Amino acid sequence: MAQPIHTAVLLAAGRGTRLGTLTADTPKPLLEVAGAPLIEHIAGALAEAGVSRFIVVTGYLGAQVAAWCEKFAQDNPGIEVEAVAQRELNGTGGAILAARGKIADEARFIFGWGDVLMDRANYHRFAARAAENDFDLLLAANRMKDPWRGAAVYLTPAMRVECLVEKPLQGQSKTEWNNAGLFAARQMLFDYVTRLTPSPRGEFELPSAIAAMIADGRDVRAIDMRGFWSDVGTPADLEVARKRFHPKRSRK
Repeated sequence: MAQPIHTAVLLAAGRGTRLGTLTADTPKPLLEVAGAPLIEHIAGALAEAGVSRFIVVTGYLGAQVAAWCEKFAQDNPGIEVEAVAQRELNGTGGAILAARGKIADEARFIFGWGDVLMDRANYHRFAARAAENDFDLLLAANRMKDPWRGAAVYLTPAMRVECLVEKPLQGQSKTEWNNAGLFAARQMLFDYVTRLTPSPRGEFELPSAIAAMIADGRDVRAIDMRGFWSDVGTPADLEVARKRFHPKRSRK
C-alpha cells in the first residue's frame, strides 16, 4: 500500500563558490530563476506533490534563507517550514545531521539539495515512487553524457543502484546516469552518516554514506528524472537555466 511522505529536508547551507560574486551577498538557493528563488521552485513542486512540512538547513548567509522560509510558509497556508542552522559548514553529511532531531519521528523522509533545478513534473513522479515504500533509499537520477561534475550512478535494468561514484574523473564513467540530488530514505541513513570520515576536501559527504549503504547490500533504488536538470553550479549554468527553465513548460 502506498504511504505518501509528507516531510522533506532541503539542504541550503552552502555558498556556491563556483558562482563567484553572484553569491557574495546572496546565498545560492536564493538566486532568481524564472521569477523565483531556486529553492522556491523545489519547495513549491514538492508541496504540490504532497509534502506539507519542510526542514531547511541553513549556513552561509543563513538569515536570508531563514527569512525566505518564513515568507514561503506565509504565502502557502497549510505548509510548515522551519529553518535549522548547520553550525559547522563541514559538508552535506553534517547538513543532514543538523536536521536529524527535527525528523526523528519520521519513518521515511524526502531530502535533497536546495539549489538543484529540474522540471517540476519530476517531483510529482519522485513523490509517487517514494510512496511505494519498497526501498531503504531512493535516489533521483538523470541522464547526461558524462557525469563527472556530480556522481556517476551505476544501475541494473531494474533500477537498483549497484554503485555510486562521487566526482569521477572526466571521461572515465561507464554510465550516463548522474545523481540528480533528490532522495527519500529511512532513518537507517543516519547510521551511515554518523560513521562518515572527512573526504579529501575535508568534508563529510552525504553521497559517501549512500555508497556505504550500497556496499552493505541495502536496497537502494533509482528513478529517472526527465527534461531539464541543472546543478546551477556556474554563472553560465545560471544563464542557461534563466533562458530555458520556465514553470509552465515544466508542468507538461
